[in-house]
Amino acid sequence: MPRAATTADRILRAARTLFEREGATGVSMRRVAAAVGLSPMAIYRHFPNRDALLKRIGDDSFDAIVRHWDARGRGGDVLERLVAVQRIYLDYALAHPHLFDQAFSMAREDARRFPEDFRARRSPTLNVVADAVDDAMRAGVLRQDDVWDVTMTLWAHTHGLIVLFRAGRFNFDETEFRAYYEASLQRLLRGLLSQE
Repeated sequence: MPRAATTADRILRAARTLFEREGATGVSMRRVAAAVGLSPMAIYRHFPNRDALLKRIGDDSFDAIVRHWDARGRGGDVLERLVAVQRIYLDYALAHPHLFDQAFSMAREDARRFPEDFRARRSPTLNVVADAVDDAMRAGVLRQDDVWDVTMTLWAHTHGLIVLFRAGRFNFDETEFRAYYEASLQRLLRGLLSQE
């Protein structure tokens, strides 16, 4: 039997709905309280402030991404796994643009930084990509290189394309952009393939 939603769960669900629709600017304690049927002060028993509520939304979205990426990033052809996680990144960005921005495009004090945090495996999301890169190098599919440098190159490429598309820098609809993204990713990967 599933557990009943707690008040904190209901607050988070309402805050996330506002966040998905309007971004961080749409989330106020007053609006969340109204959506849940609480007084604004009642929310502070569960979240000390708006920043804590927004951080929890971001943390939960990271957890969801990690679970999805990890499920797709295991087993099978190593190169296909690497491509699959890049496709998932695009899917997430287009389906949840405000959460994507909060997680990957906004300056945050707790943001992980290259190289130290990533090499110390403090990024649950990028660890999945790095593991796929490492597996592809071990299998001889990608040429030997620094795993984290290659991982960051892939991330910069895919993230950059997504940000440019969302900023209106492509004259493509979503279907055309997806085709371009895929072709561009394949072009990049061809440059990383082992020459053996």
